[in-house]
Amino acid sequence: MINIIKVNRIKVYAYHGCLPEEGIIGGNYEVNVVLHTNFIEAAKTDDLTKTIDYVLVNKIVEEEMAIRSKLIEQVGLRILNRFKIELNNLDKSHIEIVKISPPINGDVESVSVILEK
Repeated sequence: MINIIKVNRIKVYAYHGCLPEEGIIGGNYEVNVVLHTNFIEAAKTDDLTKTIDYVLVNKIVEEEMAIRSKLIEQVGLRILNRFKIELNNLDKSHIEIVKISPPINGDVESVSVILEK
């Protein structure tokens, strides 16, 4: 059986972007995570070790978002790779990284990338 865990709108301040100023000034980001797993045993036994710990999910996101990259696509791939290694019973993961108020020539609220593994 597949169950889904979502961790929504993880807010981070990070320094990603191709422009040199982005590495100095930084900006606001939100990260949304969807994890496919089977947590029925955890639901039956009330045992955290039988499911995915949200604290670890948040920690992975914060640690990877703290490493500067030009592209949020690269950050997303790093996060998915760590999920695969560090999260038990993970069948599939989906991540969206939202860059709020990107410094582009236009009135744009946000841009985002979505990766799935």
